[in-house]
Amino acid sequence: MKNGVLALAVLISMGMTSTAQAKQDVCVFDLLGKAGESYKMMEEWRLAAKGWNADIQLIAYQNEERADEDFKAGKCDAVYMTTMRARSYNKFAGSVDALGGVPSNAIAQKAIVYVLDKRNIKRLKTNIDGVDYEVGGIGQIGPAYIFVKDKRINTIEKGVGKRFAVLEYDKAQIAMVKRVGAIPVPSDVSDFVAKFNKGQADMVGAPAYAYKPLEIEKGLGQTGAMVDFPVLNVTADLIFNTAKFPMGFGERSRTWFIKQLPRQFAMVKRLEDGIPAKYRIDLSKEEREKYQKLLRDGRIELTKQGIYDASMMSVLKRARCSVDRTNFECSLGGE
Repeated sequence: MKNGVLALAVLISMGMTSTAQAKQDVCVFDLLGKAGESYKMMEEWRLAAKGWNADIQLIAYQNEERADEDFKAGKCDAVYMTTMRARSYNKFAGSVDALGGVPSNAIAQKAIVYVLDKRNIKRLKTNIDGVDYEVGGIGQIGPAYIFVKDKRINTIEKGVGKRFAVLEYDKAQIAMVKRVGAIPVPSDVSDFVAKFNKGQADMVGAPAYAYKPLEIEKGLGQTGAMVDFPVLNVTADLIFNTAKFPMGFGERSRTWFIKQLPRQFAMVKRLEDGIPAKYRIDLSKEEREKYQKLLRDGRIELTKQGIYDASMMSVLKRARCSVDRTNFECSLGGE
């Protein structure tokens, strides 16, 4: 009997050791591959994860679609990619980058911290085709601005009939571009700026993170400009297969991501400061309000279509109005 108990104890111990030592492959998308800021942050996350009984190997991707495909195929146990693409795994977290929903870093901070709060644990878990997925973190990439080939395209009306490079998998972008009367040019993260640079698109939306790596300056030339109004806040989500990671891993990971936010916002500021002032177009108060109304109407419609999560739209509105109580939308219903 004693031998049987001893053998059972040894087997349990071996099982626990095996679980602790199980390796996890994580696909990481970064425009610059291993040289990028996102990948470097994930390297630090990997080291921290050792303390959470995870033994992680990062796999760098400069093609986001391939990273997602490999994750779906089970070649990776988790994936770190833009929230726009990750929305298909979790609409709640995936709506934090709603068009016009997060117009400043102060609001972004509030929104991301709220999403990752332990009170939202159920909302951060989904089951798709029998697989349990969980959001393990949200990283800040930065506000996206509209870059134009011709600085005379400085109002919404002047964008009518212009070609706008959009991410073809993001229905929200496509719908919004059509709403302003522009022509969507279907693209991927790997080529959306290239189409702008080559003259295949007159306009493109991108964060400062992409400015130097994707050589947006080439597309701007002598006549181009950046409209200094953030149309959306670009973030990245860590999505993982819950069964492949130790118990409690998600909560520890999310806590770690929240602690990185101040550093990430500092990175965004540094990258934005690197864009020459000569390219910036400041909008009038009237024009800014036009953009805000357009984006608000778009969010409401996209939420009705089921693209955005309704509860997240309410959260974002509260965050916006807590920072700017004089905003016209704060007295309006609908979100």
